[in-house]
Amino acid sequence: MSDPADLSNLRDIIVPPPVPWWPPAPGWWIVAAALAAALAILAVHMIRRHRHNAYRRAALAELAALDPVNEPARVLALSAILKRAALVAYPRAEVASLTGAAWLAFLDRTAETDAFTKGPAAALERAAYGAQSGDGAAIVAAARRWVKRHRAAE
Repeated sequence: MSDPADLSNLRDIIVPPPVPWWPPAPGWWIVAAALAAALAILAVHMIRRHRHNAYRRAALAELAALDPVNEPARVLALSAILKRAALVAYPRAEVASLTGAAWLAFLDRTAETDAFTKGPAAALERAAYGAQSGDGAAIVAAARRWVKRHRAAE
């Protein structure tokens, strides 16, 4: 009889087959679904934001296209561009009737600045009546800042 403790009776260890990569465990399906949902929400948010800011891009393009040579017409067109942008961003009843100092105060209040009442863009009020508009480049820069920074009504 053979001795069961004899080392010649030993056999190699049987290793189980490796765990397959596919199909993944249920936890990975949950992680993938959560990631897909987060990406979908982010994409919808980005698309809505891009569409919501279309008026800003249009106003900035119009400001860039203003004729720098004809200063009085440039300032009047600049005021019209700002008014159109404000009418898109804020309720019509709040913006449409504003003129003069009230209009400039509205621009300052909505962008949290003082460029329109105390800064170089204060000349917009006088330019509507044909007065010298002052530094046209500074006025356009203030208008560009307002278009970029104002907080639209929710």
